[in-house]
Amino acid sequence: MLKNHGSKVAISYGNEQITYSNFFGKIELFSSLYDIGKGEHAVIYSENRPGWFYAFFSIWEKSGTAIPVDFMATVEEVSYILKDSAPSVLFVSAEKRPDAEKAVEKAGIITKVIEIDQYDLFQPEQISDNEFPEFNPDDTAVIIYTSGTTGSPKGVMLSYENLMANIRAVSDIIPIYTKNSRVMVLLPLHHIFPLVGTMIAPMYVGGRVAISPSMTSEDIINTLQQNQITILIGVPRLYAAIRKGIVDKINKSAIAKTLFALAKRVNSPAFSRKIFGTVHKKFGGYLKHLVSGGASLDPVVGSDFQTLGFEVLEGFGMTESAPMLTFTRPGMVRIGSPGQALPGTTLKIVDGEIIAKGKNIMKGYYNRPEETAQVLKDGWLYTGDLGYIDDDGYLYITGRKKEIIVLSNGKNINPVELEVKILASELVRDCGVFLSEDQLHAVIIPEDLTGNDLHSQIQSSVIEPLNQAVSSYKKIMRFYITWEELPRTRLGKLQRFKLADFAIEEEKETSFEAGELSEEFEMIAGFIASEKNKKVYPQHHLELDLGMDSLDKVGLQVYINQNFGVDIEAAELSGFGTVEKLVNYVSEKKTKMEDGKINWTEILREKVNFKMPVSWFSTRIMMRLSRFFFHLFFRFRSRGVENIPSGPCIIAPNHQSYFDGLFVSALLRTRQIRQTYFYAKAQHVKKPFLKFLANRNNVIVVDLNRNLKESIQKMAEVLKREKNLIIFPEGTRSESGQLGEFKKTFAILSRELNIPVVPVSIEGASDALPKGSIFPRFWKKVRVEFLQPVYPGEYSYEHITNAVRTRIAENMAGK
Repeated sequence: MLKNHGSKVAISYGNEQITYSNFFGKIELFSSLYDIGKGEHAVIYSENRPGWFYAFFSIWEKSGTAIPVDFMATVEEVSYILKDSAPSVLFVSAEKRPDAEKAVEKAGIITKVIEIDQYDLFQPEQISDNEFPEFNPDDTAVIIYTSGTTGSPKGVMLSYENLMANIRAVSDIIPIYTKNSRVMVLLPLHHIFPLVGTMIAPMYVGGRVAISPSMTSEDIINTLQQNQITILIGVPRLYAAIRKGIVDKINKSAIAKTLFALAKRVNSPAFSRKIFGTVHKKFGGYLKHLVSGGASLDPVVGSDFQTLGFEVLEGFGMTESAPMLTFTRPGMVRIGSPGQALPGTTLKIVDGEIIAKGKNIMKGYYNRPEETAQVLKDGWLYTGDLGYIDDDGYLYITGRKKEIIVLSNGKNINPVELEVKILASELVRDCGVFLSEDQLHAVIIPEDLTGNDLHSQIQSSVIEPLNQAVSSYKKIMRFYITWEELPRTRLGKLQRFKLADFAIEEEKETSFEAGELSEEFEMIAGFIASEKNKKVYPQHHLELDLGMDSLDKVGLQVYINQNFGVDIEAAELSGFGTVEKLVNYVSEKKTKMEDGKINWTEILREKVNFKMPVSWFSTRIMMRLSRFFFHLFFRFRSRGVENIPSGPCIIAPNHQSYFDGLFVSALLRTRQIRQTYFYAKAQHVKKPFLKFLANRNNVIVVDLNRNLKESIQKMAEVLKREKNLIIFPEGTRSESGQLGEFKKTFAILSRELNIPVVPVSIEGASDALPKGSIFPRFWKKVRVEFLQPVYPGEYSYEHITNAVRTRIAENMAGK
């Protein structure tokens, strides 16, 4: 199946360039770590990385059956798969090993555990000239576990013939993959779609893959550009996010909007690529095929990409078809259709349901003969999807017959599984889970309970414990309480498709009539709706219903202050709960009413009455003494000071102790100390003596709670005068030493003033001075590292915030 192409690069991972000879050498190394017989099972439970490739192909080299597992699966979910499949070997990353060991114990199995990290390190001299063995086409190559109708996952058995039917179709017949293809590995490899599309197919044709370090925009763009990617494999949510970012920028420019409208009318790929050449260069300039699968692509997204000069090739299928049943041919895109039948695959519509036959259809479900018989009948796969085929052979999906809910990221969810967990509570009599706005919602009928706040009872006792116990994509993001019976058939089967309308009716009953909505409500609700892209009702809870996090609340605080003249502390904002209560308070306290968006550019241009603190020589002396003290009493290590640029910058460390400011500043050079300023919260500098010291030792006093706008303006003034500023993005110390949520104040300053941010990783400070301790614990190891700067460019506040946090997190995880 695989050929050794010698010195040709097979895998790019960061700065690593792994040739096919290296690749085959690593496969041999991994193969030497264990012994399994033909057809024996081996599980891979890890994040994407080169070691994932080595582990997978070593299983095939030893004629075993590979079983990839979602690295985000819970211990309970992994335990079920281990018990069901009884693997002889379990490959696991160091990060997932604790969960894997718990799952093994819970499953009650005996298996050899191999930690990938111990053998994953790239070694250029580790090469091999060997070729890969041939296989029996009927042997089981992989077992992919997918959600089942009963709540427990089913193992889909796919043979080598199943996989090769897909691969040959898109390489030999429809030449998407060639020896010159460069494919980005972005999606998690436990899914059959990326497993085949971003790993097996490129390796089969002798192409090259580049593994993106993460799903952040920065890593995706860097991987695209540095590796001249030609094929991008993604899910609809990814393409929707990319499209939104591009279209939002276009809409800000009258000229760009005009060109976009013109390109849509002209409908010429060559014209669009010329007009939007900058966009194409942003993606590396070599991107030829954008492939979407896992769920239906929004026609608007596909159409807009087409206008930009890209072509999104959409496919339809399922794990049971390894994975594609249809695929769009290049140059033959029809918006709204996932294309025509894959070569070698036959499609039919029976009673509205799509059924398929071909060499790509699975062998069956592992140890599930009865469930296999329900979907495989006389060689035909009954997909459970509804649709029709037009006269040209294009398939159109109209709905789903099966219960499984499919998110836009391709995740499959069995709602019955969640309903069983909710119904286990004595507070709940009946419930129904459904999909709305690509999130899981639930309608709940409570038992006959007394109490004034039934909603809070259900939230704290049922929904929150459930959300803590399941994977992130299975969380219930909103729920509705009703006393009416849920819509069911005469046989008692829940009519799930009616639940969304049922919830809307429930909202109408508790919402204000249109005439009762005040102007204040319209303004505040309009702002929240634009930020969260959701319709806002008076009874909506700011956090549970609208999902407002601390960053969203900062924006809301500024908006209310700017447009109503009302100062609200962060704690007060959280305490309001519903939009209605917040609006009532603002209506009562307002001193003005102006409807305007938050414009940080204008805010930071405003003149502010601010006197810069004086830099006394005592500051430098204190820093040097601190550095001596730290080296004397701690195992103090540092590096990376050279990463601080010569011009003004924001230094952004994580926060573990009271010493963090000194841990960072004590490492600065003398000139940098004079140029670097700190900020202190007003509540910590109340006494005259402390204010005196602050004004003479590079400390600016701000009040982030009472006057966020003025505080940010003061910080901006420091940067405008070409000084450095140390900001702790978490805002408060971490009790556990783990990274907390980063607030975007520093990102606003960085973006609006075009100032780079230097992330700083601090480790061990929480042990040296734990929260609540008065005296430090000496001889503890403390490490401080200044990382490569993050330059704002045209990125959003959220992107800059996430980029800085990711760099610190990756640095801490890598040590």
